Amino acid sequence: MSTVPIEPLLHLSPLRRSSTIHRGPTTSSLNLRCHFTSKKLHSIGRSIASGNSLGFRRRSVAIRASSSDTAVVETTSQSDDVIFKGIFPVQRIDKAEGKIYVRLKKVKENDWELSVGCSLPGKWILHWGVSYVGDTGSEWDQPPEDMRPPGSLAIKDYAIETPLEKLSEGDSFHQVTINLNLESSVAALNFVLKDEETGAWYQHKGRDFKVPLLDDVPDDGNLIGAKKGFGALGKLSNIIVKQGKSSSGSTKERKGLEEFYEEMPISKHVSGDNSVSVTARKCPETSKNIVSIETDLPGDVTVHWGVCKNGSKKWEIPAEPYPEETFLFKNKALRTRLQRKDSGDGSFGLFSLDEKLEGLCFVLKLNENTWLNNRGEDFYVPFLTSTSLPTPKTNQEVSESGFTDEIITEIRNLAIDISSHKNQKTNVKEVHINILQEIEKLAAEAYSIFRSTTPTFTPESVLEAEADEPKIKISSGTGSGFEILCQGFNWESHKSGRWYKELQEKADELASLGFTVLWLPPPTESVSPEGYMPKDLYNLNSRYGTIDELKETVKRFHKVGIKVLGDAVLNHRCAHFKNSNGVWNLFGGRLNWDDRAVVADDPHFQGRGNKSSGDNFHAAPNIDHSQDFVRKDIKEWLCWMREEVGYDGWRLDFVRGFWGGYVKDYMDASKPYFAVGEYWDSLSYTYGEMDYNQDAHRQRIVDWINATSGAAGAFDVTTKGILHAALQKCEYWRLSDPKGKPPGVVGWWPSRAVTFIENHDTGSTQGHWRFPGGKEMQGYAYILTHPGTPAVFFDHIYSDYRSEIASLLSLRNRQKLHCRSEVNIVKSERDVYAAIIDEKVAMKIGPGHYEPPSGSQNWSVAVEGRDYKVWETS
Repeated sequence: MSTVPIEPLLHLSPLRRSSTIHRGPTTSSLNLRCHFTSKKLHSIGRSIASGNSLGFRRRSVAIRASSSDTAVVETTSQSDDVIFKGIFPVQRIDKAEGKIYVRLKKVKENDWELSVGCSLPGKWILHWGVSYVGDTGSEWDQPPEDMRPPGSLAIKDYAIETPLEKLSEGDSFHQVTINLNLESSVAALNFVLKDEETGAWYQHKGRDFKVPLLDDVPDDGNLIGAKKGFGALGKLSNIIVKQGKSSSGSTKERKGLEEFYEEMPISKHVSGDNSVSVTARKCPETSKNIVSIETDLPGDVTVHWGVCKNGSKKWEIPAEPYPEETFLFKNKALRTRLQRKDSGDGSFGLFSLDEKLEGLCFVLKLNENTWLNNRGEDFYVPFLTSTSLPTPKTNQEVSESGFTDEIITEIRNLAIDISSHKNQKTNVKEVHINILQEIEKLAAEAYSIFRSTTPTFTPESVLEAEADEPKIKISSGTGSGFEILCQGFNWESHKSGRWYKELQEKADELASLGFTVLWLPPPTESVSPEGYMPKDLYNLNSRYGTIDELKETVKRFHKVGIKVLGDAVLNHRCAHFKNSNGVWNLFGGRLNWDDRAVVADDPHFQGRGNKSSGDNFHAAPNIDHSQDFVRKDIKEWLCWMREEVGYDGWRLDFVRGFWGGYVKDYMDASKPYFAVGEYWDSLSYTYGEMDYNQDAHRQRIVDWINATSGAAGAFDVTTKGILHAALQKCEYWRLSDPKGKPPGVVGWWPSRAVTFIENHDTGSTQGHWRFPGGKEMQGYAYILTHPGTPAVFFDHIYSDYRSEIASLLSLRNRQKLHCRSEVNIVKSERDVYAAIIDEKVAMKIGPGHYEPPSGSQNWSVAVEGRDYKVWETS
């Protein structure tokens, strides 16, 4: 999802007195409880940074301010050493982290205070309502007048919006306090937090925050202060608080209401405005072009650069000498770390280049994943006279990036280097292209042969899985049964602006590892760069690349035998226009829906549709799928995506928001090869500990799959959650349910269960529910040997786990394990879990001991690592 789900503390712990906000490289400690080349060249560079003249003859150079995102360049004809000077605005995106805190405090006998605060800077609004005694369902009501803090505004008849106020001038903490009178008939208080600066809504595990004031308020996994068994109340006591009455006359007894304080992590992306100043001079003494690059960007900044000649902007590596801390990057470019200024407020670098060169191209790198350029293109410094300076780039001008072109063809160039014909007197370029084409054809042919020899599972009957060579049968939405899914992106993938092209370069590699399905990120225009706040569904130019690049990527993976899933966000859609009340609920583009397309019970967007058939997602208008025109348009869009782009199926986002029967309608129309829904729900906990029995949780997921008539599978969140508890606390007995079956969805409906241990939400830079550190390979040993359709996270493929994951993938394909493979759990104890799958693969995870039984089967170790081991029959 595009908004940030907030994962609370699962276990009771002492109150922490401080939290840390990270904004880029700086750290601020906050108290939540209280607030609620050559040395000579570098010496010259430092002189420039300090303002010294270096002895150059400085002439008048005017720099004009600009409100656009382009560099403004002005020079005078009187200058005979400055040949270029420009200031380029750059915007970086930092992740700020902080805390939401909730505190319930007793003031006097029946008067209590509920305080909600946030440690992150922003314009915070508390969107809240109450539930009264006797209420049923999840809808809010407005609170009594005496509960509403000053400055509160009524939202229709169901909610209140109250701004959070700074506790003191200059403080980043914002807080609001609500007075509670226990003589009222309020049973619980519900809220979500909104940052008006970004428009983002913050929820609790994907639901509204709920603070219970009665013992038996239903727990949907979103209670705050629910630490001791009775919601926020804690233990029962002998104190009897005066009964409250509802409008219907029903009464409830309040027992032992206790104070609590709870913190939850929160993060948001904030933009920082910086600049890059570039000056190029002709040195009369050396006849060199001296380029100075200065920036106020924080932290370590690396310049990734090359030079241009022969009338093009194609990057080339210049002759030495280079600045200090310069390294060669794949024979394509140079990398130079800029030097920190003595003042500490930025960095600088100095580059001495041959006067015959035509220009310098560069981009900036802040960390492993953050690249900065000039509005999608390389920074370019021309070595021209002042009378022929180039016109700065405008919004309308788009040109090809030399750096981009070089990276796109990286694999091609590697193949060329291996099969080098540099010494031959033939058309080298033509030879190289022919070699590469032959390599690609051979790779595709080899993979096709490999795939054709892999039998597929017949889905009609579980008993047919025992056949040695079941016939191939493809079922719409559920594939062949032998799929292995790769999530082909993470939370930061959009930042490069060329993710589709980067994936194309990895097609052969992913195919050789054994993946059969690739999940691509959301393709549509989106308010959020990650794609999960879609706007114009037919505009497929996104931060990941253009529609043409998307089509090329799909074709590339089809060529190597990999199916491609599109990430379809159907639950919500961002509006283009406001209605007469100033609410964003009118849509533009090809699907120009009005507010009839928005559900009526979404508390934020004043929809005129019917009530929602699922849970609301508060960050954007929730679409009413009961409307005939909505379903018609969505079906046409999905079919268009299948035909125009070539998608083979779907990953369906936030399917908890609408009825599974609508999904069946969409699947019947678009006929996907494979489809999987994200039905994310909270597992069951008691006294802060995960319950052993998670049948209710997996039942909710199975109910959704059943509502689709099995037309789509679902991510097995149950299995992920149980693996968390089992591995983190050495409680491997959790991995067998009371009937001796796997305890997740995979134990009940394995052909519809897509197992995983991490994705872009739970891992990556978000880390909202990160798998226990250091135990990832135990998780993969489990899902890659068990039934279900396993999904591997992109970050793990390109990590230290790569070789171990590759071995497990090879084993799964070699032994023809599939989504309905039979599991015989032979050990589920405190420190070890062991199972035999299809009588031909044995595995164990955990520090405890297990060896497969000796006998007629000859077992040999196939893969092993830290606290896991897998055997196969010869």
